[in-house]
Amino acid sequence: MQKHWRNALAAAATAAITGGLVTLSSGPAQATAARYVDDFNGDGYRDYAYYTPYTGAGAVQITYGTATGPGTRIQIIDQASPGVPGANEWDDEFGLAMVGADFNKDGYADLAVGSPGENVSGHSFQGAVTVLWGSAAGLSGGTAVPNKHPQSSAQFGSSLAAGDFNGDGSPDLAAVNGRDAYVYRGPFTKSGTAGSVTRLTRDDLHAERLVAGKVTKDAATDLLVIGEVDGSDHTAPGAWFVRGGTTLTSGTTLKPGYGEGPYGVTGVIADFNHDGYGDIVLGDPNADSGKGAVYVWKGASTGPGSGVKITQATTGVSGSPEVNDWFGTRLSVGDVNGDSYPDLAVSVPGEDLDGKADAGMLHILRGGATGLTGAHSQGLAASTAGVPGAVEAGASFGGYLRLRDANRDGYADLFTDYLRFRGSASGISTSGVQSTSLGPDFME
Repeated sequence: MQKHWRNALAAAATAAITGGLVTLSSGPAQATAARYVDDFNGDGYRDYAYYTPYTGAGAVQITYGTATGPGTRIQIIDQASPGVPGANEWDDEFGLAMVGADFNKDGYADLAVGSPGENVSGHSFQGAVTVLWGSAAGLSGGTAVPNKHPQSSAQFGSSLAAGDFNGDGSPDLAAVNGRDAYVYRGPFTKSGTAGSVTRLTRDDLHAERLVAGKVTKDAATDLLVIGEVDGSDHTAPGAWFVRGGTTLTSGTTLKPGYGEGPYGVTGVIADFNHDGYGDIVLGDPNADSGKGAVYVWKGASTGPGSGVKITQATTGVSGSPEVNDWFGTRLSVGDVNGDSYPDLAVSVPGEDLDGKADAGMLHILRGGATGLTGAHSQGLAASTAGVPGAVEAGASFGGYLRLRDANRDGYADLFTDYLRFRGSASGISTSGVQSTSLGPDFME
């Protein structure tokens, strides 16, 4: 049997709360977390976790951070590591999905890791989720998260998200399992989980990816369940908004443009206009025959509000929309110019440049008082002055990207194509570009 992977961040229409949100079990709560969700050794610097195929079974590679950015200390953890449940088996894909949080609130960030290819008790590709525990020495040992609906081909852990979904002050964990998403409430301990588990299910939705963030102004984290929505005559991408709170509440469905293609829908949540509400961004690279688009819905008191569409035809955005550009394939958030408004990096892996097909480029869209727009956006490609290397066909420059303030100077740096570009008051700088050994798509 082959694995069915969809790299799609798309979710769905409003499900009736009865039958859509099912509480499975219950238990207590705890207190006080790490400053950063990826500071695994508690030294005050963010660390970098990314997936590596490693012997065919999958592994998590961690590069520990320093005052100047990624350091030289590297750790590799797989299912053969001491205290980690399971065993290294071909195609387990341990680490293919991961998310950080201080799940046991001991001051060290922990890492939840999905291995969607795991075979369990005769169930092929049932999947598994493990929490790796932070400590002064870094990540060490792990605890299995119980699978509430074990079944073949469910790929439990193919996508993960973390946040305080019920607003009680303890981190919770959301995981895709089969067509559904499951929210595991904290507290988490090294001996297991004790909180209630809620199943987010809809007959018309195949959940594929999860995005967590605060859209409303209350204390609870909200959740987007992104996947394929069954319509009357076709299946299309969509994002089901689930509002956090003591009871998770089914909300509206956000639908980007309909398009078929090789890439899935991606998403982020950030307050781009500083009004206190998180805005939802979905990147649909398949929109408009693969030209691609980014859709932005402003946050409001009850959830997502009005929306706008940004493409390479939007005023201020360089280039022009062309079939198979795939604008919006990857997204990442960070404040690149230190003005306190989040900015958005958008990849365009299919961009043709200088007659070279799929040379690739990326854009930085600026946040501001009016929200995310094309104004003052910045385009970067291998043809940009100061960018190392040359324009090459099939290189898909910017196809994987991350924004991260690596040295805590107030400017988010851009990591792409094993390069680090510094943030500055004028945006991403092409001066002093550094090579880096970091994986192409490390954890946000």
